Amino acid sequence: MGPWSFGRQSVWMMFIVDARPLPQLTEITDAAGPPDAELLDGLARNLHALDLEVAPGLHVAFLRSRPGKSTITATDRAWAKSLYAAARRAGVPCEVVHLATRGDIRPVPADVVGIR
Repeated sequence: MGPWSFGRQSVWMMFIVDARPLPQLTEITDAAGPPDAELLDGLARNLHALDLEVAPGLHVAFLRSRPGKSTITATDRAWAKSLYAAARRAGVPCEVVHLATRGDIRPVPADVVGIR
């Protein structure tokens, strides 16, 4: 994060086990454009493996950060929709995806991106 805003577009991932967040955050860098299928396939595989082998019963929380205004863009929606879908494919519960921009953090609920 820069002095007044985020300097680049990223997706942050936090794991929650037994209602407690694990102390590590994972950053997916270069998240400027909509995510591609390869990235999301890998994410779903990794989430599934983590749930099976490392932390059974985990939940995942995602935050997309980027510079600019807090208006939810088509790219923000594409990321949120894809993150929800990857978690669903992995069988891992997903908290509400959030968007962080200069001075604002806002939810991007599943129903806003067309997931029920």
